[in-house]
Amino acid sequence: MRVKLFVGNLPWRIRDLDLEDLFRQHGDVQSARVITDRETGRSRGFGFVEMETEDVNGVINATNGLELDGRQLRVNEAEEKRDFGGGPRREGRRGDGGGRPPRNRY
Repeated sequence: MRVKLFVGNLPWRIRDLDLEDLFRQHGDVQSARVITDRETGRSRGFGFVEMETEDVNGVINATNGLELDGRQLRVNEAEEKRDFGGGPRREGRRGDGGGRPPRNRY
């Protein structure tokens, strides 16, 4: 069965391949991604692993609390993204071109 895991409290030095290697011993890893800050490119300290495994709880139990570089990993099944009703943006919000026109300052 395919499962998506959330992996938190990652050491800052961990990269995608390191994360993949860590979980490869527990199943067939489809993808492993450390989430990075868009502006700085630095790790945000968490990531996601998608993998095939017959024993999700076994993988979680084997990796949750595992210590890497003095940090204990937090591993659990990832929650699906929630829809907060964002939909199309409403007019009048800053940056979308809606709302009142800019004031003439001259």
